[in-house]
Amino acid sequence: MKSYQSKAIIPDCKLFSGYKPCLPYKTCEGCPDPQPFGTRILIINLDNMGAVLMTTAQLPAIKKQYPKSTIYWLTQKMCLPVLENNPYLHEVFAWNDENRMILQSMSFDLVLNADKNRNSCAFVSKLHAPEKRGFGLNANGATIPLNAGAEYNFMLGTHDYLKFRDNTRTAQDILAETWDIPYQRDPYVLQLSTAELDECEAWRQKLGLEEASVVVGLNTGCSNAFSNKKLLPEQHAQLAQLIRAQVPGVAVILLGGSEDTERNSQIVDLADGAAMQTPTTLGLRKGIVLENLADIVVSGDSLGLHIAIGLQKHVIAWFGLSCAAEVDVYERGIKLVRDLPCAPCWKKTCDMPHGPICVTEFDLDTIVKYIAKFAAQKFKAKTGESEPVEQAAEVLV
Repeated sequence: MKSYQSKAIIPDCKLFSGYKPCLPYKTCEGCPDPQPFGTRILIINLDNMGAVLMTTAQLPAIKKQYPKSTIYWLTQKMCLPVLENNPYLHEVFAWNDENRMILQSMSFDLVLNADKNRNSCAFVSKLHAPEKRGFGLNANGATIPLNAGAEYNFMLGTHDYLKFRDNTRTAQDILAETWDIPYQRDPYVLQLSTAELDECEAWRQKLGLEEASVVVGLNTGCSNAFSNKKLLPEQHAQLAQLIRAQVPGVAVILLGGSEDTERNSQIVDLADGAAMQTPTTLGLRKGIVLENLADIVVSGDSLGLHIAIGLQKHVIAWFGLSCAAEVDVYERGIKLVRDLPCAPCWKKTCDMPHGPICVTEFDLDTIVKYIAKFAAQKFKAKTGESEPVEQAAEVLV
């Protein structure tokens, strides 16, 4: 192709699109405030929404290591809402043909792939970047680590004993090593806009929660792929009744997505007035706003749990089939872990003769005990009495 030297100014500036000025009638000539790209970084994370939210904890460390940088993120369309209003990201791309074509035409200084799935790994090989970290695909179509830091993460996928029994590190710690980024134990980056915070207060009044001493949110759902990450409707109803009976001034709200609408209605009926239903069909950002109403969130290992962690809520997280060690609740809650020889297993369906007792025989009284303890601490803090807040821990149940 014949080379062409443009006479037009093509600036190294984040605001330059090439088809219209960044501001009406503004020109690039003599611009007093250019915004150079610096190090161009692409993050690839096509996992579930909870995993994508967890990955946002890497952003402060990335920005600290590369202060003059521009960060892009490629993810599934359904994950876009959890990345809204994120101050670290220049642009977020949904995984589709058009955006893949655009990204393959761009150049990056660093590609960070969090995923081990074949489509993410295959796409990495198509990108223009001198350095790629995380995971790629070999000539046989198998996932492989691209750098030494990714090897431990890689082995978690190929060695069950390491993943289910030996590992004590959080997913954030492991991913930081995978990407050769200093691990700072930064929190998730999940920010509500001013309008969303106002909307939250409007919902608080509409639902009559202003007078509650503590608002407990029961996250009732989870991914359909792993149905044993949620308690039975009867258990949620009983839990709501126990909370209302044993914790003074408490309000219990049900949280969930559109797939949980019928389930939450059933729980409300079974709970006989002990639980309040919140809207489930308004979309993910509205769901995050509603979850922000809660002081404490009770959840299995699901998106609702990670939203609560991102909102810096106190959490009571229970674990059966999944790995509790990988989830960091940042000294804001407790992890209740089923003490069973078959758990964790990461199986979509239980094949044990006794069935999924990690769920069906869960001790609800333990959950209520920790809710009552948190409520007492909150009351003492409100009245000026000092009492050390219990640090996060794993408790076998």
